[in-house]
Amino acid sequence: MTELDVARLQRRLAEFAAARDWEQYHTPKNLVAALSVEAAELLEIFQWLTPEQSARVMDDPGTAHRVRDEVADVLAYLLQFCEVLEIDVLGALSVKIDRNEKRFPAKDTDDRHSPE
Repeated sequence: MTELDVARLQRRLAEFAAARDWEQYHTPKNLVAALSVEAAELLEIFQWLTPEQSARVMDDPGTAHRVRDEVADVLAYLLQFCEVLEIDVLGALSVKIDRNEKRFPAKDTDDRHSPE
C-alpha cells in the first residue's frame, strides 16, 4: 500500500464518519478501544484452532470472509486513530522496523542453523 493509498483510505473513513455525524465519537480513547475489540474479534476466529488449522483458515470461504472483514475493521480503526493523532502510520512503521533491525540484528546464515 502506498502512502497515497493510506491517505485516500483515511479520507474515505473520515467522510463516512462525517456523513453520519460520528466524528464526535472518534476520540483517541474510543478509537483505540474499538481497535482492541476488533482485534479480539479477529483473535476469536483463531482461538481454538490448532496451528495447522490456523494456517489453512483462508481455505474455507465463510471463515476467509470473516477474517477479511475483521482485518478490515482493525485497519480502519487503526487508520482513524492515526489520523486523529496525526501519526504517519507508514513512517511510524518504518522507524520501528529500523529500530528492530538494530535491536535484533540478523545472524549470519551459518549461525542460524547452529544452537547457541
